[in-house]
Amino acid sequence: MKIMPFNFHNTLKEYNLTLDRITPEILQVNVGKLCNQACLHCHVEAGPKKKEVIKSDTVDRIIEVLANSPNIKTVDITGGAPEIVPDFRRLASESVKLGKHVIDRCNLTIFFEKGHEDLPQFLKEHSIEVIASLPCYSRDNVDKQRGTGAFDKSIEGLLILNELGYGKDDPKLPLHLVYNPLGPSLPPAENQLEETYKKNLQEDFGIFFNRLFTITNVPIKRFLHQIKREGKEEEYMELLVSSFNPHAAEKVMCRNLISIGWEGGLFDCDFNQMLNLPIGGKKVTIWDIDSFDNFNSGKITFDSHCYACTAGAGSSCSGSLLE
Repeated sequence: MKIMPFNFHNTLKEYNLTLDRITPEILQVNVGKLCNQACLHCHVEAGPKKKEVIKSDTVDRIIEVLANSPNIKTVDITGGAPEIVPDFRRLASESVKLGKHVIDRCNLTIFFEKGHEDLPQFLKEHSIEVIASLPCYSRDNVDKQRGTGAFDKSIEGLLILNELGYGKDDPKLPLHLVYNPLGPSLPPAENQLEETYKKNLQEDFGIFFNRLFTITNVPIKRFLHQIKREGKEEEYMELLVSSFNPHAAEKVMCRNLISIGWEGGLFDCDFNQMLNLPIGGKKVTIWDIDSFDNFNSGKITFDSHCYACTAGAGSSCSGSLLE
């Protein structure tokens, strides 16, 4: 049975909401699907055998356009494991030279792959913010979602970052963690869960971090396959729709963010990118534009998966929208 009778556009009309794009401040670059892990919830369907990786000429063009985009304050680099891509360090360091704040969405276990042992030092030298995946503070839950041994490597990776000054008092070295529910449920209250994370990680391992971001699992790709196998797709969609929050909807990240794919296409967000839904409904690439600042208005491409970002307290790449 085909689910998805839910119409996000009708919901916006019901609440008299017009969610058009505003001046973009964040450029999120997905550098590819190659990853040293294959997590159950991954909306990118990333993994060790993936071949989709950004090319050098695409990175060159991104840097060129970025230089003409003063309104872009943050370059958010994601993947896959973004650091595994050959041009990751060049994209990150050139963005820093342009005065941009750079974020690395790190799975922590990458530090222990051959050729990446010096990655933590590179991140520190360029004052790159680290947002690290850690779906729980217990070994069983993390290994269940990310693979056997992932928890122990993640803890060791966090300790390495702490030793370099991340997650402590230096404002240039922020370290944030990301929580995703294991199954088809909404995340708990972000502030309360953050307190629990800090208490457990400090007491058990002496680990410090700045903030915890709770992110709702979007029903696409690998996570969608999972809940379909479990017969929970309709139940999860009904939960998301019934939990729609107009206050969260007004703050969705796609309003001031531009997403770029590994082939240079432009999208409203990373989720739309995985569904091949181009920015504003029209195919545009990095070679078609001169500045990201020109995307300061216009329609955003919405669909039923957008209920995930507007449910409960809301969800974005920086966690809850209302806490």
